Amino acid sequence: MSLFDAIGISSSGMTAQQLRVDIISNNIANANTTRAANGEPYRREIPIFAERFAATRDGIVPDGVEVVKVAKDNSPFQKIYDPTNPDADKDGYVKMPNVNVVREMVDLIAAQRSYEANATVISNVKAMASAAVQIGR
Repeated sequence: MSLFDAIGISSSGMTAQQLRVDIISNNIANANTTRAANGEPYRREIPIFAERFAATRDGIVPDGVEVVKVAKDNSPFQKIYDPTNPDADKDGYVKMPNVNVVREMVDLIAAQRSYEANATVISNVKAMASAAVQIGR
């Protein structure tokens, strides 16, 4: 594995985590959306990650990570009693999105830490390359 391969793998991880942060932000922004375009409450979205591979003269080798799709979380909607809400059913209950803001914040912290870890790898690879150049002088 070359230094450039390490940078490529880490940058793909940073890109994937940035998309994860965007999805989490969208979930938090819609935590109280009781009626989406389909008429139902907003449904939480989750990124699905997969390892990316590349064909080289050494065979098939890992080449990073990517988000293969953004899936809907099929967990049940929450119900709260609010008969004054225009979206309330005949019993006064409103279906709320299946977004738990605390869970989203925990996921956000994990995504930020993963992003930072990948940035650290790139920084370390850069330092190793610089040291290698200094040795060659």
